[in-house]
Amino acid sequence: MSILSGGPITQIHNCRVLRNHAIEYDDVWFQDGRIINPTSLYGLRNPDTRIDAKGLIVAPGLIDVQLNGAFGYDFSFNKSNIEECVDVVSRGILLQGCTSFCPTTVSSMPETYHAVLPYLGKRLGSLKSGAESLGAHVEGPFMNPKKKGAHELACLRTAPNGLSDFDNCFGLDNLRKYVTYMTVAPEVEGVLDTIPQLIKECRIGISQGHSVASNEISRDANTRGAKMITHLFNAMTDFHHRDPGIIGLLGASSGSPEKEMPSTSGIDMPAEASTPPGVFYGIICDGIHVHPNTVKIAYNSHPTGAILVTDAMGAMGLPDGQYKLGNMSVDVGPMEDIKGNPRAAIIQGTSTLAGSIVTLIECVRNFKDFTQCSAVEAIEAATLHPAQMLGIEHTKGTLDYGADADIIFLTDDLYVQQVYVRGELATPETIKFASRCCTLGQK
Repeated sequence: MSILSGGPITQIHNCRVLRNHAIEYDDVWFQDGRIINPTSLYGLRNPDTRIDAKGLIVAPGLIDVQLNGAFGYDFSFNKSNIEECVDVVSRGILLQGCTSFCPTTVSSMPETYHAVLPYLGKRLGSLKSGAESLGAHVEGPFMNPKKKGAHELACLRTAPNGLSDFDNCFGLDNLRKYVTYMTVAPEVEGVLDTIPQLIKECRIGISQGHSVASNEISRDANTRGAKMITHLFNAMTDFHHRDPGIIGLLGASSGSPEKEMPSTSGIDMPAEASTPPGVFYGIICDGIHVHPNTVKIAYNSHPTGAILVTDAMGAMGLPDGQYKLGNMSVDVGPMEDIKGNPRAAIIQGTSTLAGSIVTLIECVRNFKDFTQCSAVEAIEAATLHPAQMLGIEHTKGTLDYGADADIIFLTDDLYVQQVYVRGELATPETIKFASRCCTLGQK
């Protein structure tokens, strides 16, 4: 790529760069917030700034495509101060190495969607705004009550009138402007037939989740363009050898999903396709939502489809106590019945998990530990794969020339040491954020 303008040029040297599915000694050059090819300089310019990475791994910034909130804020609950909510969460997760994310809403009433979605659309990352918003992920309310999980039963809906029911719930204009993808249960009345319309007319991606769909129905939804599975294994029918349900899509996937599916949320997917195309699946690697051995089974079945998500809620980054997920109250504390008493978020008065309190970089470390995969595979499950799922792999999730200069420095054991958003160094001082959970390099 040629020089973008006359802006300052920065070179990161003495580093091991994650590029082309490998970590190798190389330099990273960027200018005006984009990665550039140093050979385009032809010796005419030296870098204006040189950064010594001191042998650390230099990787793309992490991408979390399912985040309900953090630091005491919730995207579905904080309607009255939603701008403040987005600002605080965006700045906080940036310091953890997450440079892009999809703010996620739980099943809510129409008035909530109309109030919050205009603030959850795409927004560029910067030191002022924090991590980049890639557009909202709307989880529900068109889901199966039998697998509602941490969603309010009163908010759930069906779609007997097709697209008009989605319009009545969200407003199609809101979907087009602010939503990047949506989680639905394909077996819910009217949903399956509406999937192609949502993709074509609203330009959004579709994920299957909170569902009791049979394998036949889930394959049909996948063929119609639903290329993502929301938090695999959670809030869906358990695997059965005669009918594996949504989980069985992993067995039907014959290779790398980004090679089998279009990069625009499945919009051009032929309805007559006889073999289900590839699929991506989100998975929560906090050691609580999914057993480590189960994570390994999914990875061994379909490694290139794995997308690490936190599904974190408002308590992420904060001590034990009571918090909100939508309108529900959530208790956060140690799980007494699990070895080691890990901290978890539980809907008050129940035993139902209410999202996680894990950070994305912790998920990366856990994924590597659970599956024994390489560092490259673990990092790509939180960078390249989510970018491919969203069709933005040319600008996010990679350090290829022309990509955004969202960069993290990592130790060999995958702890974040430095974070750059569009080429700017993010620190608690530069983004005006202070939280004990955001201390870089903490072990």
